[in-house]
Amino acid sequence: MALDRITLSRFRNHGESRLDGTAHFNLLIGENGAGKTNVLEALSLFAPGRGLRRAALTDIPQKQADGSPAGGFAVSARLDSGDGGEPVLIGTGTREDRLTRRLVQINGADSSAMMLGEWLAVSWLTPAMDGLFTDSAGARRRYMDRLALALDPAHARHASRYEAALRERNRLLDSDSEPDPQWLDAVEAGLAQHGAALAAGRALLVERLMGELAVLPDRPFARPALHYAANAPYSEPALATELRTQRARDRAARRTLAGPHRDDLMVMMAGKGIPAAHCSTGEQKAMLIAITLAHAGLAARGRPGVLLLDEVAAHLDPLRREALFERLQVGAAQVWMTGTERAPFATIATDLSVWRVSGGKVERTG
Repeated sequence: MALDRITLSRFRNHGESRLDGTAHFNLLIGENGAGKTNVLEALSLFAPGRGLRRAALTDIPQKQADGSPAGGFAVSARLDSGDGGEPVLIGTGTREDRLTRRLVQINGADSSAMMLGEWLAVSWLTPAMDGLFTDSAGARRRYMDRLALALDPAHARHASRYEAALRERNRLLDSDSEPDPQWLDAVEAGLAQHGAALAAGRALLVERLMGELAVLPDRPFARPALHYAANAPYSEPALATELRTQRARDRAARRTLAGPHRDDLMVMMAGKGIPAAHCSTGEQKAMLIAITLAHAGLAARGRPGVLLLDEVAAHLDPLRREALFERLQVGAAQVWMTGTERAPFATIATDLSVWRVSGGKVERTG
């Protein structure tokens, strides 16, 4: 197991909810809008980043009648490291006087969201991700970065510093006055350093995922083939040279036209050689599940892993559903699933811890 004794305080529609006695498989049952996905979102905040909804911190706490936050929120849990050592207590949330600043504690000591990634690997699949292959390149870049972050918490630092340097360079390029070349040199040095590291993290992610996917059968889940489509050469010196030599072009465009902020993740259906965007919705869902399972397996090596699957069983035929459960049973990650009824999970009923969620309240039922 990974997480137990989980508490949610003033989190979305959950005033005070507690989940004890977790297992390898954990199921949240309830009607639509009951608060099941809110529990998954709370667990996703045990990873660096903005969680599975990418929500602003001020959107998460329970609301007052006028829609403003009623205060801060808190999520905490006991983490079993899996090596027989003492459990670790982790928590995150906001305070009423600091609603826009995320706080993290590990064993009662103040820490950072990045450090959560050193203790726990969290992956998720939600219905909102079903359109990934037909979405924008920006959505796929964010997807790559989230997966890379679960494998290497330092990826977040490179991503944030690259974005900061990119904003500064674009501000200089968009200025009516000619930018100071020395200031551009300094900004581009940081852009090249963190851009090269950002791209290297994405490329390594895709390489490792392909290694996992290559040994999987083509059925019952369509096996995807992944390719990181880089916009420019990404060694640090090469990117620095590209930025310097293209200043005139970028100045005319008033923005930076080369760099990992322009890259994409290309996905093909391996058995047919068809772009994922042109496949059926069922095939796209199957490929997304295959990537999620491959990533969860990678992320959980060397530390506890948690896999969050929102309404996944409802969108699979019985054959694929049973194949999914079989793969999850042999995986190391703790699994959290949601559903409106227990019937789709009948074949793993003896392995489940079950909670009924209703109106933001959680009750253990099995």
